[in-house]
Amino acid sequence: MTAAQTNLLGLNRHDLESFFTAMGEKSFRAGQVMQWIYQRRELSFDNMTDLSKLLRSKLEQTACLELPEIVRDQLSTDGTRKWLLRLADGNCIETVFIPEVDRGTLCVSSQVGCLLTCTFCATARQGFNRNLTSAEIISQLMVADSLLNQAGQERAVSNIVMMGMGEPLLNYDSVISAMKLMLDDLSYGLSKRRVTLSTAGVVPAIYKLKQDCPVSLAVSLHAPMDDLRNELVPINKKYPLKQLIEACHDYVATESRRRITFEYVMLDGVNDSDQTAKKLINLIREIPSKVNLIPFNSVHGIHYSSSPIKQINRFRDILLDAGIFTITRKTRGDDIDAACGQLAGKVQDKTKRSQRLAVQATASH
Repeated sequence: MTAAQTNLLGLNRHDLESFFTAMGEKSFRAGQVMQWIYQRRELSFDNMTDLSKLLRSKLEQTACLELPEIVRDQLSTDGTRKWLLRLADGNCIETVFIPEVDRGTLCVSSQVGCLLTCTFCATARQGFNRNLTSAEIISQLMVADSLLNQAGQERAVSNIVMMGMGEPLLNYDSVISAMKLMLDDLSYGLSKRRVTLSTAGVVPAIYKLKQDCPVSLAVSLHAPMDDLRNELVPINKKYPLKQLIEACHDYVATESRRRITFEYVMLDGVNDSDQTAKKLINLIREIPSKVNLIPFNSVHGIHYSSSPIKQINRFRDILLDAGIFTITRKTRGDDIDAACGQLAGKVQDKTKRSQRLAVQATASH
């Protein structure tokens, strides 16, 4: 890719139509090219035979279709597959595919590292470099789709979760553009309920998301009290629970089938008591929702441990008895560090957060 070339990956239909009309071409060329790229997996302009030779030649000069480099491809004993992808600037991100009987879920990253500092998350310890472009976001789906197809798993990805590295709502424009591509009938044609965006609670952007691209919403909650959530999810200091819950109410208010998924990492002796479960019930009982209880996955340098399975089951049963649909998420891919909270990638940390944490760890010993 040269400075004069535009990477067409990541351009949604509207943007791609604008690209072609600026070239003096008809806007319908956008749809043709989208189908070649996303449905036929064709990345050579020369092979797009329903385009004129002149247009193909112009595209070779002015555009490119650039995917990240696959650095590592790991397969877990449970079938989970994780890719480490190197971007053009040398940073690396991770993408995870989780196969199940009735679906195939791809966990997609939105940032190189993460701007947030959730205390139980490996990605947070890596610091932050930059937001991903829409091309780098959709490229994760393209890489996974192509490699799974080569392995005989045709169109294996049925669900997308924006739950990888980063806070999606702090990279709003690129994430929205990429999700619109995922939903477009000329690319992957996924339904809005099969694309889930997970946020730690960037409240203003939740209201905006409802207007711009109302996909399924998951909220990383982890505590039903402000003082504890301030510790676990520090963005709560800026957008406390009252504001977050109001935004969740609003998100489901006009759609009877829509519900919020509340994600809740189970931390031994921290947020797993019976009393905390009852506070969680009081917090969310008026919101159409389900709760995913997530056993904490160990991360080097993080002092938490997972709640015992007996306590997780007790916590779950308290919620179920109150009429709140609750499941315990099965840990997948932990043998390749692909489970929830374990994604790290390789980040050129501009925040120096990773260095500070390393110094603190050394000092504590």
